[in-house]
Amino acid sequence: MGQVQSDENRPLPTHEELTKELANKFAEKCFTPLELYSFKDVFKSLADNQNEVRYLKEDTIAQFLGIPDILGISPVLFQMVSYIGAFPFLQDAPAVLGLEQMVVVIAIMTSRYKQVLVKGASDRNKLLFRSLAVYDRKLSATHQEGVSSTTGETDGSKADSTQPSVSGFAVDTPGDDENDDSDIEDDELVCSALDSLDYVGASQRKSVSTMHGAMIPADNFRKLVMLLLLVAPLGDQENLSSYADRVSGTKLESLRERAECILAAFLDVEKSPGIKFHRFNAIIPVSMPYLFDGLGPLFEHFLFSKDLNFSQHTVEGPPVPVTSLPQPLLQDTGSIMNLNVLSQLSLFIPGSSLFRRVRLLYSGDDDGFSMGSFESKVFHWRAPTLLLVSGVRLSSETGHTGSGSESAFLSTLPPRRSPPGGTDGEQLTFGLYLGQPWKYTNRECFGGDDTTLFQLEPVHDVFMPSTLNKDYVSYLRPSSSTNHAGISFGCPPPHPTQTYRRTNTIPLGSISLVLDSSFEYGCFTHDQSSRGGAFQPSPARRFNFQDRFEVTHLEVWGCGGDEEAKIQAERWAWEAREAEARRRINLGTGDIEADRALLEMAGLIGGNRSGGSMG
Repeated sequence: MGQVQSDENRPLPTHEELTKELANKFAEKCFTPLELYSFKDVFKSLADNQNEVRYLKEDTIAQFLGIPDILGISPVLFQMVSYIGAFPFLQDAPAVLGLEQMVVVIAIMTSRYKQVLVKGASDRNKLLFRSLAVYDRKLSATHQEGVSSTTGETDGSKADSTQPSVSGFAVDTPGDDENDDSDIEDDELVCSALDSLDYVGASQRKSVSTMHGAMIPADNFRKLVMLLLLVAPLGDQENLSSYADRVSGTKLESLRERAECILAAFLDVEKSPGIKFHRFNAIIPVSMPYLFDGLGPLFEHFLFSKDLNFSQHTVEGPPVPVTSLPQPLLQDTGSIMNLNVLSQLSLFIPGSSLFRRVRLLYSGDDDGFSMGSFESKVFHWRAPTLLLVSGVRLSSETGHTGSGSESAFLSTLPPRRSPPGGTDGEQLTFGLYLGQPWKYTNRECFGGDDTTLFQLEPVHDVFMPSTLNKDYVSYLRPSSSTNHAGISFGCPPPHPTQTYRRTNTIPLGSISLVLDSSFEYGCFTHDQSSRGGAFQPSPARRFNFQDRFEVTHLEVWGCGGDEEAKIQAERWAWEAREAEARRRINLGTGDIEADRALLEMAGLIGGNRSGGSMG
């Protein structure tokens, strides 16, 4: 009886004590002894000391990680780190970044926390949202009935005066706002951490995690996305300073353009000041599931000390061979593809399949815009491929009347039922990831469950494959039996038809992309209201639209290593030998001109059978 009373009277541990206990769990299970020793050495060399408290400052973290000043991301990154450092007692943010707090930060940023917190491990996105968000009381007050705008401004000014100097930590203060972010209240990751500490105050945690009205300011998120695109290919112990050329001149402008396209998936910056959680949580898992992966190798720099010398402990032996210079992240650039576009692709395609793994197979600018050139360059690649097509949106007023290839293409499309997705003349970029080799289409389409249709510009969007409809890719060569030659994605397969049954329009899928046989024009359709297509609708744009465009560039990139390239080279060599053998056919006349005349009469060469473009 006395023992029970003693337990009841025992004082509860403080947040500081519990945070230290959680940090010890992370240190023991998430880091190796050498990593932990290195981290302590790094922290000791970087930390400032005030009143016998050792901590890291904003500029110290930014300089150690090599964050480029021109991005202006240091305050935003420090806001994130200071908030996560208070985990799991987020109401105590911003945290002073001492040794224990940084252990928590590194464990979460590198995703190593999963070795301790199994339950709620998928909730890191909620924590990252919180760390970036601010609470706009003034905006929230505009939605309250019976509350004047003057009252809202007064409340906002009072709230701002009581908050820390680093904005963004009022997100855990309850407010009266629309209930559009109710799904963030139950934070399983926080609950899991509290449970692991046997925290008896866990019953109060729901009131702690309320954050109605929180949003990520658009400018802050834009800066963060630029950093995440920059660090996307970052390898283990690779220094960010090696990417210095990507944050200057035209490359910096390209990086900013990619970030704008990604930001456009979340909001219209002219209509909304920030990103709400329901948009954040709906778009990231589908369109950019690997967005924050680059933070892992970036923060792992804290686990490697440059001051430690282990040479005196090594055993004598043969000298370690000097490694060659690393292979470039992207061997070639195209009219569409560059390193920033590759980083954008790595947000939804694993970077291990892209960086140092892609090579240009076909470029319409160099090889010609024809299906014949396309086939000769692409069809022998036996590994996954990326097709990229860019163009300019046609005028919405263009009709089927008149002459020219544009009118001919538009006449093959069904009557427009949806408006265009933007303004006339806007630059568009679409693409497709195909995990299977290309082939001709007979009665069935080809492609696997990993086939992914996407848009990169002006809005980043991903259309995941359906598991029921398999009409992923169709490749139809021009012929007398083909109604509509070209390449289509997400459209029904061709069916043999008699002349009197032929249709004059292309059967467009609900979510589909079509390119004509000459690669001059294309059409992207997004019919949100229709179901059963080969690709799923956009998680970001929940409305119908159709973009008809004139193609400016078309590229196909092979995803694979040297072995795939060797196989393709062997196939090309064999075809070259066969073509040369056919060219040197000796008909026995001994007269080359006579032999050529006979071949022309047979229809094998010359005229319309020159072996050139099939477009």
